[in-house]
Amino acid sequence: MFKRFAIADVGVALYLLCAFIFLIVPIPSAVLDIALAANISIAFAILFNTMYAKEVLDMSFFPTLLLFTTIFRISLNVSSTRLILSTGSPGNVVETFGEFVGGGDLIMGTIVFIILIIVQFLVINKGSERVAEVTARFTLDAMPGKQMAIDADLNTGAITDEEAKQLRAKIQEESSFFGSMDGAVKYVKGDAVAGLIITFVNIIGGIAMGMLRQNLDFNAALSKYTILTIGDGLVSQIPSLLISLSTGILVTKGSKEADFGSILISQLFGMPKAMYFVGGIICFLGIVTPLNPILFLALGLLFIVGGRIVANSIEAGKTERAVESEEEEAEEVRKPENVTSLLQVDPIELEFGYGIIPLADVNQGGDLLDRVVMIRRQVALELGTVVPIIRLRDNIQLNPNQYIIKIKGIQVSEGEILFDHYMAMNPGFVEEKISGIDTFEPSFHLPATWITESQRERAESLGYTVVDPPSIIATHLTEIIRQHISELLTRQDVQNLVNNIKETNPSLVDELTPKLLGLGEIQKVLQNLLREGISIRDLLTIFETLADHATVTRDTDVLTEYVRQSLKRAISAKYFAPNEATSVITLDPRIEQEIMNSVKQTEQGAYLTIDPDRSKKIMKSVGEEAEKLENLGRNPIVITSPIVRMYFKKLIEDYYPDIIVVSYNEIDTNIELKSVGMVTVTDDN
Repeated sequence: MFKRFAIADVGVALYLLCAFIFLIVPIPSAVLDIALAANISIAFAILFNTMYAKEVLDMSFFPTLLLFTTIFRISLNVSSTRLILSTGSPGNVVETFGEFVGGGDLIMGTIVFIILIIVQFLVINKGSERVAEVTARFTLDAMPGKQMAIDADLNTGAITDEEAKQLRAKIQEESSFFGSMDGAVKYVKGDAVAGLIITFVNIIGGIAMGMLRQNLDFNAALSKYTILTIGDGLVSQIPSLLISLSTGILVTKGSKEADFGSILISQLFGMPKAMYFVGGIICFLGIVTPLNPILFLALGLLFIVGGRIVANSIEAGKTERAVESEEEEAEEVRKPENVTSLLQVDPIELEFGYGIIPLADVNQGGDLLDRVVMIRRQVALELGTVVPIIRLRDNIQLNPNQYIIKIKGIQVSEGEILFDHYMAMNPGFVEEKISGIDTFEPSFHLPATWITESQRERAESLGYTVVDPPSIIATHLTEIIRQHISELLTRQDVQNLVNNIKETNPSLVDELTPKLLGLGEIQKVLQNLLREGISIRDLLTIFETLADHATVTRDTDVLTEYVRQSLKRAISAKYFAPNEATSVITLDPRIEQEIMNSVKQTEQGAYLTIDPDRSKKIMKSVGEEAEKLENLGRNPIVITSPIVRMYFKKLIEDYYPDIIVVSYNEIDTNIELKSVGMVTVTDDN
């Protein structure tokens, strides 16, 4: 393999080196014959490769190839010009093209050459240049839409991550290719102009050389050097014409994966009705006009017979496909069911009834797929972790307007919407009630009302918060993801995060894992943070804190507390207002001491052994104090000492999962707090 590539590299280098040598060094006519023959061969190779390439990217180096062949062809023009003017004998190939192709006649050869130039310059080159320009523009304009289509297919599960990566790479390659082709066709156009100029120079220079150096009269010099110049022009312009034709074929072919010849023939002669019409018209012209009746009747009958053959082949193809389809169905029934694919559990699924399909169908104007993409971006920015692929599926077993959200194959929430309706929610200060269908907002279970499009403007003017059905589903899905993001963080996700931080901080990662902490232990710390809504985006600070304290303890709960304290700026910004006092609840020191006395350490971790009646009284006090803050429109926040925080959070999270528990060490120094209550238990409670 190495030798083959080495030989190819040397061959390309020699090809370019010869081009520069031919420009500078005079070469014998025999060497020129070899080079011209090779040039014609390469032109035919390029033509047939472009014809039979399955897709345009099979010739991805075509712009570079155009440049190489153009330089080589110009160097041959210079060498042949040098031989024509210096010796009058440029070799067998040039002379043969001048005498045989041009008919050995000055006028005939000139006419053939002019026609060739006109065809190449005005027809093929001009068309190829325009097609390449338009194709490049449309390819670049279509890139964003193609990227969104790939993201949509990825979210619905139609393609895998690897397939999406390949499709994105292919789009980039296509855009680069057509962008390069737009400029590369200028080489072909310039080459044709250069060939025309070289031809006139050869004729004028040849006449001058013949009359001044060889003592020929004007007619003899004109005849000799014009025929040689025409031969030189033909031998260079024919390969140029072939490569121009190849360029036109490639840029008009597009990126369809199809065999050029078979598709072209099938599209031209594949419709029997058209063949019958053509045959009838040709026969009619042969009968009623002075045209040769034998020729036209024979050609017309050939089209009619060909049409009949095509019709028979189409019918036979339909029968064959029907038989094959029946055999495939029978084979599918006979073979054992492949249940391996059924074992795969998607991390997140959104299933919906058929009435919600228009919201997810791009062709019907639905933007639910785009919203799902934005949800993943939003959560990544907010919490610093990548949300797994969200699968969207329709489910005919659901009610038409119902949708359910599954986490790891298990339903965790559901909702129902009314298509062509809007949900109006009272933010708390609107007194006038709007008519509609009473319901509850699915994300936060707030009272709401379904209203029609005609009521939307009035509801907004009254102060209601009005949202459309896609926004309702997207908000609900976002909240469910936030609630369960900790359990969706897998070891592989953690490994990817470790790999990302290792690119910029390899020494830190080498110190931390696997020497101090294993991947699973890092996962537990990150899950603890995400469970309470703390972003893990600042992974550098998290890893540095773990590396500092993992030498003392490997208890993931304790390590989580150290990490939270190092993230106090982010925690303070998340929960506390910077320019005003934040109302909070404190914890009675006696309860803190009681909690610490009830902590039991085991190999599996710490747990509380607090008396159930005592725990019930604490929960009652927590609920009363939290209600005070909720009545004030504030989030209930409980402040504790650092050593108690994690145990108190574990104690209340099953009863009050939304209550925020923060230690004093997690609050920035510029934050002002105002205690509005204390969680305490008196003996008479």
